[in-house]
Amino acid sequence: MARMLGDGMKAELDKYPLTGRFLTGRLRHAMTEREKDILETSIDTIESYKTSHEILRRGKVVDYSTMLIEGFAVRSIYENDKRYIVGMQVPGDFMDLHAYALKRLDHDLCTIGPAKIARVKHSRLEELARSEPHLSRLFWFSTLLDASIHRQWILKVGQLKASRRTAHLFAEIWTRLDQVGLARKDGFRTPLTQTDLAEMCGTTPIHMNRALGDLRRQGIVEFRRGIVICHDRNALEEFGEFDPTYLYGEGDLHMDQLLNVA
Repeated sequence: MARMLGDGMKAELDKYPLTGRFLTGRLRHAMTEREKDILETSIDTIESYKTSHEILRRGKVVDYSTMLIEGFAVRSIYENDKRYIVGMQVPGDFMDLHAYALKRLDHDLCTIGPAKIARVKHSRLEELARSEPHLSRLFWFSTLLDASIHRQWILKVGQLKASRRTAHLFAEIWTRLDQVGLARKDGFRTPLTQTDLAEMCGTTPIHMNRALGDLRRQGIVEFRRGIVICHDRNALEEFGEFDPTYLYGEGDLHMDQLLNVA
C-alpha cells in the first residue's frame, strides 16, 4: 500500500500540521511542495470540539468547505425521526468539497466525539480553480473518493448479512486510518457506538449487538467501547469480503503517477 507512515508521516505533519494527512496513501505523492504550501496557507479558520458537534445542517447555505484534522465525522440523513449514517470521514478528508459547487448539502455533517476541523472559503477555492488546475484536480479526486466509498457501502448493504457488513466496515475504517498513519497493528480506536454501527450498516441496534457477538465468538474481531481489536486482519477482510481497491490506495486502481500534469 502506498503509505506515508513513521518518520515520514511525522515530518509531513511537522511541516503541514493542518493538511498533512490530505490524500496520504492515495495521491499525496502527486502534490508538489508548493501545492502543499498553498493548501496549508489556504486554511481560513480552525475549530475544535470536545464532544460531538453538528458542522453543517442539511439545506444551510455555506461559503466554505471543511477538512477534518482530528477525530471522526459522519454524514447522516434523518427520515421518519430516524437517523441513517450514509458516510464516514477520517482525518485528512476534505469532507464537503462538493459544497463548493452545491452551496447546500442534502445531509447533515457531524463530528463524532472530540474533533478538530479547518475551513477553506469558497472564494479561495475559486481562486485556486483558476490559478492551480493541478491542485484543483486533486481536490476533485478527493471528492470522487467519497463517491467510490458510498457505492461500496450500497453494494455491501445489499450483498452481505449484518455480521459481514460490520466486518467490511471495520476493515474499511482500519485501512483508511492506516493510510493516514492512525491505525494500530491490532486494530484502531473510534468514538463509534453500537448504535452508530447499526446506522452505518443499515440494521438495528439489536441486530448489531448480535452481529458483534457473532464476530467475537468466531474470533474474527472484538468491539470494546469503541476499540476495535483484531489479531488476524486477513480473516477479518475475508469474512467481510473486503477488497481495498475501491479506496484507490493499492491494487489495480492505485493512483501511482497519475495527475502529475495539469
